[in-house]
Amino acid sequence: MVEFLLKTDIAEIADRLTPAAQDFAGKTVLLTGGRGFLGRYFMEVFAELNRRVLKKPCTLVALDNLITAGKEGAKVEAYPHTKFVEHDVIKPYGWKGALHYVIHAAGIASPFYYRAYPLETLEVAITGTRNMLELAHKHQARFAFFSSSEIYGDPDAKHVPTPESYRGHVACQGPRACYDESKRVGETLCHIFHETRGTHTNTIRPFNVFGPGMQETDYRVLPNFANRIKGDRPLNVYGSGNQTRTFCYITDAMVGFLLTILKGVPGEAYNIGNPKPEIAMVELVQRIERVLARPVKHNIVEYPDSYPADEPNRRCPDIRKARLQLGFEPAVDLDEGLRRFLVWSDGVYTGEP
Repeated sequence: MVEFLLKTDIAEIADRLTPAAQDFAGKTVLLTGGRGFLGRYFMEVFAELNRRVLKKPCTLVALDNLITAGKEGAKVEAYPHTKFVEHDVIKPYGWKGALHYVIHAAGIASPFYYRAYPLETLEVAITGTRNMLELAHKHQARFAFFSSSEIYGDPDAKHVPTPESYRGHVACQGPRACYDESKRVGETLCHIFHETRGTHTNTIRPFNVFGPGMQETDYRVLPNFANRIKGDRPLNVYGSGNQTRTFCYITDAMVGFLLTILKGVPGEAYNIGNPKPEIAMVELVQRIERVLARPVKHNIVEYPDSYPADEPNRRCPDIRKARLQLGFEPAVDLDEGLRRFLVWSDGVYTGEP
């Protein structure tokens, strides 16, 4: 069932991208962060597109320095037309031959890890982005930068749902600043290359993407909950439990990402997420109980020292731009996404503290 879920999710993504994905046929794509959560999905999706969708296979070159890949990312599957290179993007990467797309998905996204690696977090989003932009410009390739919904900081109620035009309410000094500000600088670099050099850039701002493949030691809310459910321990809800989020299942997110890469208006940024439902963390526990059809114990606890302070109170995307310009529409509701994720995690996670 676990392996079947992954395969059906990958097939679902490929099917929903038809016929737009034909623009990848015969092209070369360079992907950074190839062994991260999103990067592994990109590798699987391109393998599936090559296998049964594209009229002519595309070539995928995936880079990763494996610093946060964990056991899930350490094993690299060998696929036809795919090359994996262990490389740190803060160093320039030379590529000879044609190059049509650069997907810069490398980054340290988990709060636990970017607190542990603050300088590396800055470097991959600033120096790494500059290096990949230079490469894309040299080859006249389309460039997609993975930013974050964190660039909006903690918006006030009148800016929730949050549109791409919102400038953000972000602290440049604080435990989250290394991540938030590095993504903002990365977006600025994309803007500069587009405006001054004519590079076709797009910025993707994901909102709370989840699904099979998330590391058990990721420390974000759903892997954390799934680990404790598997270990038969009460869930720990941080803070008041009233902070709200929306969650986007991985198949919807990947479709949105790839539509942005294929169809994004040059120079534009796109929110990719699911705007409904916006729920509090204590309500998320109730949703999980409904999906599992059994009670789940939970505690309201203080934030641990390992978790960065200044957590946003609300996070909800306005996706009208992606709907109108890309034809993006989430198709997997929260309960179904939770069901798929929890079935997968129950078969894979150890439940160890």
